[in-house]
Amino acid sequence: MTPVEIGSLSVVAIVVLVYIGVYIPIALGLVSFTSIWLITDRPVMAFNFLKVAVGDGVTEYAFATIPLFTVMGLLVAKAGLGQDIYTVMNRGFRKVTGGIGMATVGANAVFAAVTGSSIASASVFSRIAVPEMRRLNYYRQFAVGVVAGSSVLGMIIPPSAMLIIYAFVAEQSVGEMFIAGIIPGLLLTAAYILAILAMGRFWPSFIGTTAQQDESEQLSFAELADKTLPTVGLILLVLGGIYTGWLTPVEAGAAGALAALAIAVVRRRMTWRALWETAIETGHITASILFLITMASLYSRMLGFAGLPNELDAILEAYNLGFTEVMVIYVILMLFLGTLLDTASIILIVVPLFITLVESMNMSLVWFGIVTVIGAEIGLLTPPLGISCFVIKATLDDPEISLKDVFMGAFPFALVMLIVLIILIRFPVLSTGLT
Repeated sequence: MTPVEIGSLSVVAIVVLVYIGVYIPIALGLVSFTSIWLITDRPVMAFNFLKVAVGDGVTEYAFATIPLFTVMGLLVAKAGLGQDIYTVMNRGFRKVTGGIGMATVGANAVFAAVTGSSIASASVFSRIAVPEMRRLNYYRQFAVGVVAGSSVLGMIIPPSAMLIIYAFVAEQSVGEMFIAGIIPGLLLTAAYILAILAMGRFWPSFIGTTAQQDESEQLSFAELADKTLPTVGLILLVLGGIYTGWLTPVEAGAAGALAALAIAVVRRRMTWRALWETAIETGHITASILFLITMASLYSRMLGFAGLPNELDAILEAYNLGFTEVMVIYVILMLFLGTLLDTASIILIVVPLFITLVESMNMSLVWFGIVTVIGAEIGLLTPPLGISCFVIKATLDDPEISLKDVFMGAFPFALVMLIVLIILIRFPVLSTGLT
């Protein structure tokens, strides 16, 4: 077989292995190592590729952003900032039809800016928002759909773990990827809120016969400050520091982690045992992501060695496909893979294939990263592998809410994401304007 044929079969093999449950880094590493061995017929070459990939992954300075932002997110969750954000947002939207849904979206957007995790958002707001919406007679599919849809904001609004992974795969600046995610994240947040407003006007049955909330409880200025200032301060410290150039992404992660620890201590939410558990969990997450990035580096090198990206570029050029046609194919591929694989797998498998093509069209790789992450994130809301939907169902443990309810509720928000994705493709400046 030719190197291109081996490279093509390797992509199929990785997708199959991941789909049947093989751990993603294992699938990437095993198939890539074997493919290099087959192409060169020299096992020592495969070991050399592996050595270079491991060395690059371990020694990359920007990789320090992952443990720092991870520990910051864990500390923020332990400090109870998610509940505080939701309480404030709920007071602000209480008079609007579907107001708690809008409050959930707004709270998820703010929570995303200090955690960067869709799974954390889905878990936290499943416990906070869904019971409150059910108490006020919101339709169960709407209640879980809002949480599922808005949870994906954690992967768009910086600091985002997926943006960090993409930055390593595409060899882009983590800081630039963070800044590029701000406008798309805010755009998606606004689109969700407008969609809920439209549902209340034209599709009220999906929201439900909501009961009026008790408006007697007003937050005092002191309570409002206590619930908002810590979160606002963290966002300004981290994103403001990166945007102004005062802090590098690594320094911003360190400052944010220290500030989050201070908030948790002041609020008496942090014990020595909790701190130890946070450190252990951070270590587990960091090690798994490092392994993932290392094997992704090996996979990318294997594809380049096999010449597959250049071959794909030549095929598309032979068919005389323009920018629009290429992006339609790419989005369809992302949506299809989203029904089978998780976001990280999609990024690690697809980006190395298309990155040469995108560069040949003189398109920004920062913009391409935003498009990729949002396209892959739609898969979090679609069956059969909508991870956010499964997390919500497992967190609620409510027999009245089925997994089908979660997927059906999330479907309108998946459509909104697709519309926003099309807008971002049509207007790249929305992703690159701040960088």
